[in-house]
Amino acid sequence: MRKETPQTGLEYIYNDGELYSIILRDEYAGTSINFFTPDSFSQQLGYLPHKAGNIIKPHLHKLSRREVEYTHEVLFIKRGKVLVNFYDKQKAHLGSETLGRGDVILLCGGGHGFKVLEECVMIEVKQGPFMGLEDKERFDGVEK
Repeated sequence: MRKETPQTGLEYIYNDGELYSIILRDEYAGTSINFFTPDSFSQQLGYLPHKAGNIIKPHLHKLSRREVEYTHEVLFIKRGKVLVNFYDKQKAHLGSETLGRGDVILLCGGGHGFKVLEECVMIEVKQGPFMGLEDKERFDGVEK
């Protein structure tokens, strides 16, 4: 597992050259609109600061067929602290990162599991439709 931190509060987690996760820490303080994901990702993660009085023009999203091959999920840590354990595609543990209040993570490769370090509330956003038991492959991980 390799971590790149191109600027304070922004972390990219890689394994064997594949992007596994983007972590946007609560401390991130960009001054302009910035998307952190490649255009090809089925889930996009962006930071959109606006000053009071700015107008975002009304818009509709056009109907467009898209094919999702891998579920990406975004977690917002609203309260508490969570340890994220990262796994490769062979289910080997790669490392861990701690997330706290205000942090956001995009999980976009490999496997992952969580240990709740402090009572927490997470908000999850991912593609649907949910496929029930067919949607995930569960496995034993580390007890960290």
